[in-house]
Amino acid sequence: MQSLHRQAIALISDHADPAADIGLEEAGGQNVYVRHVGENLATLGWQVDMFTRKVHPEDDDIVQHSPHCRTIRLKAGAETYIPRDRLFEQMPEFVKSFQSFQSSEGVHYPLIHTNYWLSAWVGLELQKTSAVQLLHTYHSLGAVKYQSGQSRPASADLRLQIEREILERANCIVATSPQEAQTLRSHVSTYGRIEMIPCGTDTSNFRLMSKTDARNLLKLDQHEQIILYVGRFDPRKGIETLVRAFALLKQQGQQNIKLVIVGGSSPQMPDGEERVRIAEIVNELGLNLEVIFAGQIGHDILPFYYTAADVCVIPSHYEPFGLVAIEAMACGTPVVASDVGGLKFTIIPEQTGLLVPPQDVVAFANAIHRILFDELWARKMRKQASANVNQRFTWGGVAIQLSELYRHVLAQSIMHEQPHNLRTPDSRNIPKSVIYQRTLQSATKV
Repeated sequence: MQSLHRQAIALISDHADPAADIGLEEAGGQNVYVRHVGENLATLGWQVDMFTRKVHPEDDDIVQHSPHCRTIRLKAGAETYIPRDRLFEQMPEFVKSFQSFQSSEGVHYPLIHTNYWLSAWVGLELQKTSAVQLLHTYHSLGAVKYQSGQSRPASADLRLQIEREILERANCIVATSPQEAQTLRSHVSTYGRIEMIPCGTDTSNFRLMSKTDARNLLKLDQHEQIILYVGRFDPRKGIETLVRAFALLKQQGQQNIKLVIVGGSSPQMPDGEERVRIAEIVNELGLNLEVIFAGQIGHDILPFYYTAADVCVIPSHYEPFGLVAIEAMACGTPVVASDVGGLKFTIIPEQTGLLVPPQDVVAFANAIHRILFDELWARKMRKQASANVNQRFTWGGVAIQLSELYRHVLAQSIMHEQPHNLRTPDSRNIPKSVIYQRTLQSATKV
């Protein structure tokens, strides 16, 4: 429902349905981000409409999350799952459906926050025909992804073009870590405005709990040391590195350890091939009895996996932020992660976890061993990890910062001001990250 006393804003997440069950198909970090940002912005006084593409005919067109926050599923091509790399051709219809919805509802969104490059294209198209303030969050970068040497999809060049154009033309880019801002400047463009506002986590769900109770619930041995991976099956996630590091620990005589891999979807989905490949490696290494493929796990059960684990490993080749890291740390679980991207921002080495070179099997094995076999230090890290997340990475805090940024951008548009750095090269350094430290009372004055 719309409110006459609230400012309506739109969040666009073309392929990542905020109302989807996390773990299904390609649902993951972006879904979590958009859903929690939207819901928390609504509590701060905004009317939030989150737009996504309708994938299943039986899905509701509109999902009402709260009185002032809803997901709106638009028709854009056949109502079936389409991989992201083949989704661009449906985006023109997405734009038309968005415009039709605005007309039918009699609403205009003066501010649009897009997510992922496909949504960026939608935002840029809408900007051509109506006066909107456009903000964007990347979630992943083609400029980084295509460096890996993997085969480039047909949409690669277009993606790179759109990623550059959105940085240079949007009113503001929301980077989720200082490292992402640096990557944007070095790999995408020196033009455009960037502000840094991190991701968050639901600290009412991901929190300190009893490890004994968690293991009892999951039927995991109380005496085994458990290494945990959570995420999609994708070569860039580095799961093979973790499996081989686990095998190395076994070869070194660490017998009372188990690897639990959470995530993945059906064989028909894009990650099915990688899931099969990892399973084959596990089999080749003779680890079938020591590696558990837990499959899709809902966010109601996921905190128990984090809590049950002695260490959570994030071996990604690159992460702009890394939601899994803060989910694990919120549950008091130390993290071993690749020393890349936003993971260098979320993890405090030696205090909440360890950072090691990506794709370095020996380094991962050694770091995991350090945490598993220094019980006093690991216990101290559990407390520090949870406290760190509660201080730095809550969705409520993220929404306050975004709300203040939105108000600032809208105020500039009313005063006909151009945002700083727009179409202006920054030859000296990256614009300083701005974390707005406003009180909840101030943020509610929308």
